[in-house]
Amino acid sequence: MSGKFVVSDALPFLRWLDIGCDERSMKKIARESDIVVQGWLEEHKSKRDSQEMKKEEEDFMNVMLSILGDAEQYAGRDVDRINKAICLALILAATDTTTVILTWVISLLLNHRDILNKAQNELDIQVGTKKQVNESDIKKLVYLQAILKEAKRLYPAVPLLVPHESMEECTVNGYHVPAGTQLLINLWKLHRDPRVWEEPCKFQPKRFLTRHKDIDVKGQNFELLPFSSGRRMCPGVSFALQIMQLTLASLLHGFDIAIPSNELLDMQEGLGLTLEKSTPLEVLVAPRLSASLYV
Repeated sequence: MSGKFVVSDALPFLRWLDIGCDERSMKKIARESDIVVQGWLEEHKSKRDSQEMKKEEEDFMNVMLSILGDAEQYAGRDVDRINKAICLALILAATDTTTVILTWVISLLLNHRDILNKAQNELDIQVGTKKQVNESDIKKLVYLQAILKEAKRLYPAVPLLVPHESMEECTVNGYHVPAGTQLLINLWKLHRDPRVWEEPCKFQPKRFLTRHKDIDVKGQNFELLPFSSGRRMCPGVSFALQIMQLTLASLLHGFDIAIPSNELLDMQEGLGLTLEKSTPLEVLVAPRLSASLYV
């Protein structure tokens, strides 16, 4: 629900009506999420206290337990609540945008079967058909990574970045920007700039293997900013990239995907904070590997 339009956000005086029961749903989801994360936290604490956790198995929640438990500045505060809030923020921020991007990627591939076939051929060569994809395989899948970059260029999960404010008066490309001006970065326009991208509206992953091969998505290149840039960029960028790459690789490696009809998918964008597809994506899947690998 994080990208959904809620009436009371635009008209706060109608909040008490809870039109559409959105607030009730959000509170229910919050309670259920807290129960899940609390379970994770208790599990991590138990392993930490019994010293069952190996150094190489430590994750973000373990690191937060160490930081919050050792720092005097957090004495007297509910450190468990801080830990859960930070972990949940990273997960929720990555989940919505990741779902949006993967929906667009699959839609693009279904409309470009030649590119889909190339991606599956790469997976068969680099991973093989005797095992499933694991995280160590991702760095070898250069074409799959190019596909994800191109999808994020064409359909950034958040087409308008969160508002920023100019701290001091400045001039940018001849435009005078007074101090205190609220600034919105239009990623949609930036990612389709014909001065930077040849045939900007076409889905061409190969561009990231040739002319734009050195461009990454972590805010170092201003031509491509799906996660924004600088100190205010998306804090879950690494988590989101891991999920996207591994999920897409596992799906394309393990299954053939198709659509019920031979018509091209509708690529119309919907409305909201995140750039969702206006029509739901429905696909048919069939296994590509040995049945024993799906157990």
